[in-house]
Amino acid sequence: MRGADRIALALRYTFSSGGGQLSSFMSRLAMLGLVLAVAVLLAVLSIMNGFDREMRERILSLVPHITVHAVNGVAPADPIAERLLANPDVLAASPFVQFQGLLMRERRVEAVVGLGLATAEGLELQAMAGGTAGTDFLGGDEDGMLLGAPLAERLGIDTGQRLTLLVPVAAGARGVTSTRTRVFTVKGLLRTGTELDESLAVVSLAAGSSLAGLEGAPSGYRLHTRDIFGVSGLGRELAASLPPGYYLTNWTMTHGNLYAAIQLSRQLITLLLLSIIGVAAFNVVSSLVLVVIDKQGDIAILRTLGATPGDIATIFLCQGGLIGLAGGILGGCLGGALSLAVPAAVGGAERLMGARLLATDVYPVSFIPVDLRVQDVALVSAAALVLCLMAALYPALRAARLAPAEVLQQES
Repeated sequence: MRGADRIALALRYTFSSGGGQLSSFMSRLAMLGLVLAVAVLLAVLSIMNGFDREMRERILSLVPHITVHAVNGVAPADPIAERLLANPDVLAASPFVQFQGLLMRERRVEAVVGLGLATAEGLELQAMAGGTAGTDFLGGDEDGMLLGAPLAERLGIDTGQRLTLLVPVAAGARGVTSTRTRVFTVKGLLRTGTELDESLAVVSLAAGSSLAGLEGAPSGYRLHTRDIFGVSGLGRELAASLPPGYYLTNWTMTHGNLYAAIQLSRQLITLLLLSIIGVAAFNVVSSLVLVVIDKQGDIAILRTLGATPGDIATIFLCQGGLIGLAGGILGGCLGGALSLAVPAAVGGAERLMGARLLATDVYPVSFIPVDLRVQDVALVSAAALVLCLMAALYPALRAARLAPAEVLQQES
């Protein structure tokens, strides 16, 4: 039997229409389960890929990869920045001052993490409404402030309005003995879509060091590195080159658990949904066994016309492959459409409910990120095809072993 004849018979058994076509009905039923399994797997994978991308490209671009802290502040004559930038893996070293404080406006009070910066290069100012990039990111105003949009909303304040920042000052063993206050004007609202918006207030380096009691000196440096996943080894290398009084932290200490949780969730969900594809593929076994029983008369006739057991087995293997191929292609298309529709569906649900489903005080980002990758579509579709071919082995061997004489005798 020619190869084209085998494929033609497999196509007929799989896609033929008309009454009484049990083989095509069972094939379509198995194909439907496969399409749904592939589509759901691709949609969930795209969302998990989106969270992974946002973690790497958004959150990790906003936080320093390595932070160098000075116990008593950086001495003005200490060339720490030059030492850090001498390492080829360090791309940028920005001085900063970090402090805790309270923002007050009328009767509203909010706790904030204050950050004094000389430039806003690490804060992705393109994600802001208001403010300008570069060293003049506060409009040249030492009393200017950039405020997270959700924080500004809780305080009932907008750009151009003024508010008071209160910073506690610790002195000696008795703890807090006084506070420093300063009035700032909101120059822009941070809208990064991450948890940083909930509590971050950015001021100039001079204002921050004055409030922190460092008298114009930064409390350390924020480093951005060439390889964000090599910060542990680079941190040890940098620490060895620094004098006493300095220590280093990196992003894995603050966001490492979140990143690991995203990776673990992605792997577990992939295994879970691949098992669903496996169940759908095993449905092909039962479907093709019923097809073999339904078509045993046709098989006997083909054998008497000269078809070999290998020809019969190949027909049913082709049928399993056609189910896997069609299920993978249709499932890939449906999964891609479903992935792209998820953000719009979540946005519509939020508008309908009048509330945010993802708030940055609970989740790392305030939206559903989607990253549909061609390699995922190809990999999942290929996995569906391979599983269907494996599932078709038993029915194909059973069909090849049918004895034509016994089948014709039973039907006569």
